[in-house]
Amino acid sequence: MPYAPQPSGLLSRLIQHEAFAGVLMMLAAAIALALANSGLADGYHAVLNTKFTIALGEAGLSKPLILWINDGLMAVFFFLIGLELKREMVEGRLKNPRDVMLPGVAALGGMLAPMLVFLAVTRAHPELHAGWAIPAATDIAFAVGVLALLGKRVPPGLKIFLLTLAILDDMGAIVIIALFYGSGVDLGSLALAAVPLAGLIALNLRGSHRIAPFLLLGAVMWFFVLKSGIHPTIAGVVTAFCIPLTDRFGKSPLHALEHGLHPYVNFGIAPVFALANAGVNLSGLALSDLIAPLPLGIAAGLFLGKQIGVFGATFAMVKLGLGRLPQGTTWAMVWGLSMLAGIGFTMSLFIGSLSYEGDQMMNMVRLGVLLGSAVAAVAGYAVLRTTAPRARPD
Repeated sequence: MPYAPQPSGLLSRLIQHEAFAGVLMMLAAAIALALANSGLADGYHAVLNTKFTIALGEAGLSKPLILWINDGLMAVFFFLIGLELKREMVEGRLKNPRDVMLPGVAALGGMLAPMLVFLAVTRAHPELHAGWAIPAATDIAFAVGVLALLGKRVPPGLKIFLLTLAILDDMGAIVIIALFYGSGVDLGSLALAAVPLAGLIALNLRGSHRIAPFLLLGAVMWFFVLKSGIHPTIAGVVTAFCIPLTDRFGKSPLHALEHGLHPYVNFGIAPVFALANAGVNLSGLALSDLIAPLPLGIAAGLFLGKQIGVFGATFAMVKLGLGRLPQGTTWAMVWGLSMLAGIGFTMSLFIGSLSYEGDQMMNMVRLGVLLGSAVAAVAGYAVLRTTAPRARPD
């Protein structure tokens, strides 16, 4: 067997650290900001707008690179989310309804309140209301990454609460995208998408252990869903739910795929998405831009809305006797966690790209998402570091 170089002990430990994926996305976002505000800005945007074409006879797709990333690579991102959701629903944190109730209601509050805050801030600008869902989603990698920086200060129950909340938050975001962010449905293409879907269901019922046919049929379904006008990332989720948790030989294709995809998504797709979508042009930026309705609505939704929704829903559930705080968790820690839930980076930028067209509008979206997420991350970290007990030495 040929020798395959392995990462050094330090590099291996760094890559395996929970915070590394979030740090990598921060670095990619910083590089995007630097490129968009340097002499390389024209080249940066030219690369993102370069058209790539895939054709087979008369049929084909021709899209700018930015759309291949947002429609194609993000379908893989959502495919991984779908695998995680199915696993959690069948054998994980979402299996027992009692364990889901408190973080579930907190997640619902954490989606509704940011939407209302956004609509309140932009109430005088109905042309901006299409972005109502931008501040509704939590970025799991960033939020868990910030939490991981606190190490053993954080009670295990608080981390599980955040993970469950973020998973349910992603599920809600998927539903919102499916229902509200299509571009007019082509029923013919949607009917054609049902053909590979039927094949996926048949493979699932047979307990097929071969992964390649699932992925091939999923790619065909992605193509037809894209042509139908429904956002194609939904095809990634549907394909994931068709992957068997256990095949007819007792093995788990779902576990194998989830484990195999994680490094490609965390260390490849997510940073590439950040690099392509976080390039805010700061030239000529004034204080008035920071408090313009769109960026202010997004930032306020993420920072204030998430706090109001997550903390308020959790407080109400506990005081009504319908839930209990995780063991070792205080109300101050829940407050800090509700701030971390306001880190909306990946999903917020993605929904922003579905809500508005044009570089100027997207620049305002990026500004609001980066501002709100950064303040939420710093404030949440500060509150948790102050309120969480010091870790005991091993």
